[in-house]
Amino acid sequence: MQIDPLEQLKYPIGKAKIPEEITEIDIQKWIKILDSFPRKMRLITQKLSDEQLDTPYRDGGWTIRQVIHHVVDSHYNSYIRFKWTLTEDKPVIKAYHEDRWAELNDYKAPIELSLTALESLHAKWVYLLKGLSKEELKRVFIHPDTNEEVSLEKNIGIYAWHSKHHYTHIGNLLIDKDWF
Repeated sequence: MQIDPLEQLKYPIGKAKIPEEITEIDIQKWIKILDSFPRKMRLITQKLSDEQLDTPYRDGGWTIRQVIHHVVDSHYNSYIRFKWTLTEDKPVIKAYHEDRWAELNDYKAPIELSLTALESLHAKWVYLLKGLSKEELKRVFIHPDTNEEVSLEKNIGIYAWHSKHHYTHIGNLLIDKDWF
C-alpha cells in the first residue's frame, strides 16, 4: 500500500490511535509527554531565525511560528475542557476554528510569548492530571461537532499525540532543510 505524500506530511506520526482500554501505564506515559513537551519545543526552536520560523512545514501548511502559537491555544482550550468536565456533568465543550485563529495578528508574535505560556500551562495541567482519581479520569465531555463523549483519560492521550504530532512537523522540516 502506497502512502500519500501529502497525508504523510500532514500526519507524520499517523493519526491518533487511543486504545479502547486505557491503562494507568498509558496515562503515566502520556502525562510524561505533556510534561516534557514545552522543554522540547523550546530546544527545537531556540536557534531558528525569523525567516526559518516563518517557513511552512509543508506546502499550504502553517509556518513553524503558527504551529507554536497554535499548540498553546489548542492546549489552553483542552485545559479548560478538563476544568469544565471536572466541575460539570457531561458539558458540551466549545469548539473553535483553529484555522481562523492561525490568521490572527497574535500568530505573528515572537514565539517566546507562546513558549513561556506553554511552560506555565503544562506545569499547571500536569499538576492537575497527576492528582486525578480513576473516577475523575472517566468523566466525559461532549464534542459539539460529533456529539461524541470523550473521557478525560482519552483526552490526555489525544493531547500527548497532538504534542508529538506538531513537534514532528517542526523536526521534519528542520531535517528537510538541514537546519540542525
